[in-house]
Amino acid sequence: MGAEREQPDTPGYQRLAAWQRAMDLVEAVYAVSREWPRDEQYGLIGQARRAAISIPSNLAEGHGRSGKKEYAHHVSIAFGSLCELETQLLIAGRLGYLGRDQLAPLIERIAEVRRILLGLLRSLRAPSDNLLS
Repeated sequence: MGAEREQPDTPGYQRLAAWQRAMDLVEAVYAVSREWPRDEQYGLIGQARRAAISIPSNLAEGHGRSGKKEYAHHVSIAFGSLCELETQLLIAGRLGYLGRDQLAPLIERIAEVRRILLGLLRSLRAPSDNLLS
């Protein structure tokens, strides 16, 4: 997955590894959720897709804000959406919508995005404000 990467006039947020991996995760969530039951269209499918979309969207919005504090706030929101997505995928697994062979790579992608987001948050927060260490 993952379409074209960086072009010469690519906005700064699109160069972020966190944004790129989050976009890959969006594609993966859309791909697997296409197979879920139709009666979940406005339930779990919609929620999982919205949570997935929220991750790169908040990274982009935060990157476009004027200060580190606002940027960190949006990265934190993206992190919350990532946790929400992980829960929704685990629910899909429990309901039998995802097999272990489908769920495991998604959880690995989430773990990768989580590590990157935590690193980004640490870099944006002042040492005295760093609650994640």
